[in-house]
Amino acid sequence: MFNVILFQPEIPPNTGNIIRLCANTGVKLHLIKPLGFRLKDKQLLRAGLDYHEFAGIMIHDSWHDCAKQLQTKRIFAITTKGKQHYDVPDYEAGDSFLFGAESCGLPVAVMNSFPPECRLRVPMLPASRSLNLSNAVAVIVYEAWRQAGFSQGG
Repeated sequence: MFNVILFQPEIPPNTGNIIRLCANTGVKLHLIKPLGFRLKDKQLLRAGLDYHEFAGIMIHDSWHDCAKQLQTKRIFAITTKGKQHYDVPDYEAGDSFLFGAESCGLPVAVMNSFPPECRLRVPMLPASRSLNLSNAVAVIVYEAWRQAGFSQGG
C-alpha cells in the first residue's frame, strides 16, 4: 500500500478528487494542517462523491507529526523543482508521496530536507508552470501501482 500526503491543501475539489482516487486504488491519504477548507465543505464532498467512507484518511497537525507517524521506508517529494522524473524510481509497498499546496508547492525547508533522488517531477512542456494537484497525484499513484502489478490496492 502507498501513501499520498497533501501538505496544507487549499482547494476542496482537488482534495475531493484525490479522496476518490485513493478510495479506488487502496492508497492512504494524509492531510497536513492547516487545511484551506472544512472537511464538510460542499465542494470537497461533491468532488469525492460517496467515496469518503471508503478512503483511509488521516489528519496531521504538522509535517513533523505526519512523518513521525508514517515511519515509511521512503518518502518522495513531488515538486516542479525536482530533477528526476517520477518514472525512474522502483517503487515499493509502503512508499509515500508528498505534494505541496496548490498555490505555492512545498516550503523550501521541507523540500530541501529530501535528498535530490527523492525529489521527483512530472515532466511538462518548458513554458508550463504546474499540473493540477489531483492530476499530478493520479499520475504518481498509477505509476507506483502499475509497478506493483496493480496488486491488491495501491
